[in-house]
Amino acid sequence: VQLVESGGGLVRARGPLKLSCAASGSIFRINDMGWYRQAPGKQRELVAQITSGGSTNYADPVQGRFTIYRDNGKNTVDLQMISLNPVDAAVYYCSAFNRVNRNYEFEYWGQGTQVTVSS
Repeated sequence: VQLVESGGGLVRARGPLKLSCAASGSIFRINDMGWYRQAPGKQRELVAQITSGGSTNYADPVQGRFTIYRDNGKNTVDLQMISLNPVDAAVYYCSAFNRVNRNYEFEYWGQGTQVTVSS
């Protein structure tokens, strides 16, 4: 399974940005999908998750500013971000779990897309 992210770039503080991620390849069933981020010198952290049924979970710092949504038919997940501030700057990674049978699922990662926020 390959995950390809797009949409990163430079945005002004308080501006919006949307990230997109598309899964392709040997897909059986994509379960949870999510976005993580890693800033320089920091560990990768969860930003938002969404189940195949549409239930969502957000990290506290982005609650109310970021929205995650997915298209199960297209195996895509997007992250709409508003009111960005410099602390949101990081490399953003897409994650997806591919369930191959009842007992096994594997997590895949995208290559990451840089988000830079200018103050």
